[in-house]
Amino acid sequence: MAPPSTLYRFRIDVSDVDRSVYDTLDFRVAMHPSESMPFLLTRVLAFALNTQEGLEFTPGGLGNPDEPCIRIAGAQGGYQLCIEIGNPSTRKLHKAAKASKLVKVYTYKDAEHLLREIAADSVYQADRIEVYSIPMKFLERLAQSMQKDNSWSLIHTDGSVTVSSGDHSEQCEIQRHT
Repeated sequence: MAPPSTLYRFRIDVSDVDRSVYDTLDFRVAMHPSESMPFLLTRVLAFALNTQEGLEFTPGGLGNPDEPCIRIAGAQGGYQLCIEIGNPSTRKLHKAAKASKLVKVYTYKDAEHLLREIAADSVYQADRIEVYSIPMKFLERLAQSMQKDNSWSLIHTDGSVTVSSGDHSEQCEIQRHT
């Protein structure tokens, strides 16, 4: 029998100065048994950094390999936005680029390796795939203060992200790779 998922709650006050988006998020997300803490935190940060109407974690969670981790569904099928986490396969990115107007990847792994794979595998409209990296050290520091119920303040300005929780604060640069 597979171990159960662990449920985490996040209340996040988002101040995204770069996009002029100010919102309060309150959601629960399951950490699947096969998922690492850096993957979960990257998923949560990607969701907060892209918050907008219609954005959702894909129903069925990570159990459906054909669906993006996070998405905005399109009006006539397909997607307005697909967000993948980690280093997804080029096959998955090719499929996402065909089905979506915009594809974003948030990774805590080697972004340059992912970019080389995308270039080598003739991914459909690869120029529409935005790749962002979040430093692993930042995620490790965030993980140290993780609880089942998390209240964060997230500020995003000039590519810099600051996450505060109580008297604890962490900051990093999120780099966009081209």
